[in-house]
Amino acid sequence: KDAILMVECGANEIPEDVMVAALELGHKSIQPLIDVQLKMQAEIGKPKRAVTIVTANEELQKKVFDAVNGRMNELLDKPLSKVEFYGGMDELQAAIVAEFCVEGDANAPKVDDVKSAFSEAEHKIVRERILSMGKRPDGRTPTDIRPIWCEVGLSPRAHGSGLFTRGETQVLSFATLGTLGEAQELDNLSPIKDKRYMHHYSFPPFSTGEVKMLRGQSRREVGHGALAERALEPVIPAEESFPYTIRIVSEALASNGSTSMGSVCGSTLALMDAGVPIKAPVSGVAMGLITDDTGRYQILTDIQGTEDHLGDMDFKVAGTAQGITALQMDIKISGLSAQMMKEALAQAHTARMFIMEKMLEALPAARAELKPHAPRIITVKIPVDKIGALIGPGGKNIRALQEQTHTKIDIEEDGTVYIASTDAAGAAIAKEQVEGLSESVVVGNIYTGKVVRIEAFGAFVNLLPGVDGLVHISQLASERVNSVEDVCTMGDELTVMVTDIDPQGKIRLSRQAVLEGWSAEEAREKDKGGRNGGGSRGGDRGGRGGDRGGRGGRGGGDRGGRRPSGGQ
Repeated sequence: KDAILMVECGANEIPEDVMVAALELGHKSIQPLIDVQLKMQAEIGKPKRAVTIVTANEELQKKVFDAVNGRMNELLDKPLSKVEFYGGMDELQAAIVAEFCVEGDANAPKVDDVKSAFSEAEHKIVRERILSMGKRPDGRTPTDIRPIWCEVGLSPRAHGSGLFTRGETQVLSFATLGTLGEAQELDNLSPIKDKRYMHHYSFPPFSTGEVKMLRGQSRREVGHGALAERALEPVIPAEESFPYTIRIVSEALASNGSTSMGSVCGSTLALMDAGVPIKAPVSGVAMGLITDDTGRYQILTDIQGTEDHLGDMDFKVAGTAQGITALQMDIKISGLSAQMMKEALAQAHTARMFIMEKMLEALPAARAELKPHAPRIITVKIPVDKIGALIGPGGKNIRALQEQTHTKIDIEEDGTVYIASTDAAGAAIAKEQVEGLSESVVVGNIYTGKVVRIEAFGAFVNLLPGVDGLVHISQLASERVNSVEDVCTMGDELTVMVTDIDPQGKIRLSRQAVLEGWSAEEAREKDKGGRNGGGSRGGDRGGRGGDRGGRGGRGGGDRGGRRPSGGQ
């Protein structure tokens, strides 16, 4: 009720002062809800269960503190790594236990009580050194950041990779680009049906020098992944300008504090290495806090594991140079004042800019080109009424086109078509065929297409994707043709002229017109010649000409006798 206890936030590059105002407004806005909860507690609440905290007695605590104070300060006067700190503390604890728990002494305290008193002394001494001397276990001042080292392009096959090292914390991030059809489908109540940017975080046991069973992701891993995803989401390019699904996988290789913010930095490097045109680089840092009962406090920049364990706050801040994109705060004290929040965010901004400068030394900007193994996506727009023709019955056309060109094709409802391939030649062929759908067959135009079907009365030629026309047997050649197979077979390419399109959309073609150099009007007249004089009906009737033979014997001498099967 009196102070902020926890923060979980996603933002779109919000300046620190605006963020503080937003947090103050949020804290003020929840007061009525807190009042209702307190009222409910007063009316129907039950007495809290009394929990007795077992600690060493005050006399033992004082004795252990006096025994360990000098030696622990001597140990902490040297800058210590994680291994040196915990190793030194373990040795010192073992020595204290040996001194106090003398074997055979009936009055000796219990080992667990001595260890508890030692932990309490460690807690007091480390915190007091930070508050009074501004000296941290690894020798840094409150605002110092551990040494930073960044590298990109570690994997030759990955679409993008970035290694971020800060002190003894190291995170390796990989970026993978996919088509929009590979976006994650969301099965929930949200109106958002899919997600094209994902970040997954992994914290293997070896990162802390342990050996454990490898199981599914823990809640901590899911939460850290979500935090890093939220931090980078505002800078991911729009689908219209970068039509890719993006997946980042961050793996903690070594851990000594704030691998989640290491994942933010590593992910930024991986995205830039992959050629993703992010709006701005994002860096992150974890802030800590040490307080005491007198009101003294010290805000710490870039906390390590020891300071997280012995401190009062873990405040993760991520953002660009323009502002904050994500916050997460957990505290162990009764609350954080607005003034502390302002100081922590201001100190975090300075740290983030320093970290970002180090990151940009490794890669100043996103690469202009995608990696060789990343898919290239070409965007084509077709009329909405042509989508069905591209897909084909049961998806026949789209599957055939993908197999032929070794591409992956996704179609949006507005007619936007995305063609993805690592093969530039195949993508170009697919693009040409898809673009053909926006064309309309024009009478008089000459097309070259493949024979897709053969009947006794003629051959069907594919002019454009999903658009076929008929070359009647009488129009296949300048000379008489007895069988369609004498001129063409399935898969052959024919150059034909469109001579007519009837009201039902059926297209008549002529190869003879191309061979003879006729115009469309001349071709139509030649095609109708026999009909005007009462002669052959071959060309103008499609399936009722030479493929069915004549009808001699039924009268009408102007129609001539029965023609041989396949005649014109």
